[in-house]
Amino acid sequence: MSSKPFRSPDSVKAVLGRSTPTLTRVSEQATRQTFWKQCSRQHLPSELTPRLSGVVERDDTMVIFTESAAWSARLRYVMQGTAAPDQTGTAHNQQVSVRVMPKA
Repeated sequence: MSSKPFRSPDSVKAVLGRSTPTLTRVSEQATRQTFWKQCSRQHLPSELTPRLSGVVERDDTMVIFTESAAWSARLRYVMQGTAAPDQTGTAHNQQVSVRVMPKA
């Protein structure tokens, strides 16, 4: 019998991350989207947050999706003159784009 030292098992996420970089990227994007949704709940009026269908980062632009054109217009009005928060939750001059994407 050999006496190999006990090694704790890797998580499924770690194993898949090593074997498939695409899954790692998708997982990171999902984590960032969750962060932005929570951040939007803190910085936007409560009647707007249920109307958001997604928030994503694209290069230096934060894209906020709303469920309809009417809610998109209301969000643009609220966002006017407001700086976008960064990953730490503090405001900086990131561009913000508001788009329509109906909820599924």
